[in-house]
Amino acid sequence: MDTTQLLKGVLDLAVLAVLRDDDGYGYDILRRLRTAGLTEIGDASVYGTLRRLFAAGYLTTYVVPSEEGPHRKYYALNPAGRTQLKQGGEVWREFASTMNTLLREPA
Repeated sequence: MDTTQLLKGVLDLAVLAVLRDDDGYGYDILRRLRTAGLTEIGDASVYGTLRRLFAAGYLTTYVVPSEEGPHRKYYALNPAGRTQLKQGGEVWREFASTMNTLLREPA
């Protein structure tokens, strides 16, 4: 199965999850996702997801000056984003449980 197809359906939830405890800028968020095991994720997918989540009202942004290059735009979960993460996590766990049941080998 092509994992890139699976990623399309869960990327929003994955991005919200990596922002749960720490704010981050685009490349940092991408690095965290890859470190967590989503190695096939593309840069453009993450940046597009950040823009979409911001437009949907789940993220806030702020700019931090950098001494080593351009300023960095940080993303943070707001209360709506935390609610979406909680609800999305519940949906995911139920879906994963159903899939695990379906894929279980017969005894």
